[in-house]
Amino acid sequence: MKITKKQITEVNKPLLNQHKKDFKYLSDKLKSKGVNANKIVDTLKDYQIAIPSWALGAGGTRFGRFGYGGEPGDLFQKISDIGVVHALTQSAGAVSLHIPWDIPKDVKKIKKHADSLGIVFDAMNSNTFQDQKDQKHSYKYGSLCHVDKKVRKQAVDHNKEVIDYGVALGSKSLTVWLADGSNFPGQLNFRRALNNTLDSLKAIYKHLPKDWKLFIEYKPYEPNFYSMVIQDWGTSSLLAKELGPKAYTLVDLGHHLPNTNIEQIVGTLMSRGLLGGFHFNDSKYGDDDLTVGAIKPYQLFLIFNELVYGMANNTAKNPIPAWMIDASHNVKDPLEDLMQSLDAIETAYAKALLIDQKALEKAQMKNDVVACQNILKTAYNTDVTPILMEARRKSGAAMSPIDVYRTIDVRQALIDERGMDNAATGL
Repeated sequence: MKITKKQITEVNKPLLNQHKKDFKYLSDKLKSKGVNANKIVDTLKDYQIAIPSWALGAGGTRFGRFGYGGEPGDLFQKISDIGVVHALTQSAGAVSLHIPWDIPKDVKKIKKHADSLGIVFDAMNSNTFQDQKDQKHSYKYGSLCHVDKKVRKQAVDHNKEVIDYGVALGSKSLTVWLADGSNFPGQLNFRRALNNTLDSLKAIYKHLPKDWKLFIEYKPYEPNFYSMVIQDWGTSSLLAKELGPKAYTLVDLGHHLPNTNIEQIVGTLMSRGLLGGFHFNDSKYGDDDLTVGAIKPYQLFLIFNELVYGMANNTAKNPIPAWMIDASHNVKDPLEDLMQSLDAIETAYAKALLIDQKALEKAQMKNDVVACQNILKTAYNTDVTPILMEARRKSGAAMSPIDVYRTIDVRQALIDERGMDNAATGL
């Protein structure tokens, strides 16, 4: 289905009077502190976050998968659903494809459909963490790190194929995440596994077009694992530096051990020009793939503080990171969950833009710990809802996206169109 401007306008209308008052009050308050609210509005208005193609349907747990009804059954329908989210938020104007879950069988048709909804193709994602039907060699004992050259070549060739799909669609980057590792001590030689991975990545890197980037993701563990080949940001950045200037580290918020200082990792990578991309999600125990900001909103704010500072003080010429949500929807309507995540990301970004960086630096240079904390808390405790609503209003989005989604009953419309038994490909 397609959301019309008229539908959005009708639901926005009753909110306008109160919103104007709220935005003026906040603008005046911020102006007295030397902050231009409209400048933040314009920054958020232009901010776009990619939606992964695997996040439009029900996720799964070890207990099973519980469908929602009206799930997208193919890539065309997935892009349609992203179109709904983008129409309501005007901040989801990109899709990140996962191959082979979402191979574009008719590239021209898919690209035309995405264009009609204002959606571009962000980073492509390869998959060598599971065997596919009719696959010649198994990834049971690894892919890019495998001891068998034939397996490594198969994994490299798959990544090259993903790049070729991306070129046809207009993408400019490839994300490589590996489940390569060992289940027991002694199963593999750490140095051999890392060197095999580097050699494989070099072959993939050579296939990259000149204007592409390669993002290397890391993760410290998987269930029933003893080791991961690319287990942390240090290993990822080491590989990126070995490969060349088109290679970067990708930070997934769920890919860390509990209580890891992710904001420090972000600051360090940006200071060296090595932060290429971001996967947003949240977690309580591990890689839970929960709604962004559902568990640790203050950590998200601190991460954006580093991102804002890094982009403003970019001596290492770090590129603007590629932004993407990476989540699994087990008990929520995926589209509502994605809109909640977008809201949490934009909220953290807006609050980080409120931080008085000059005052913070002054307090830091004086070792005034209390002042430093108060400066951050003042920004964090500010209700930036009027700023988000103004950014949406100015971009033609719904000021309260989920309210519009529910008012016009999008999920029921999708069920009527697709039925209750449609299941999305991928997760």
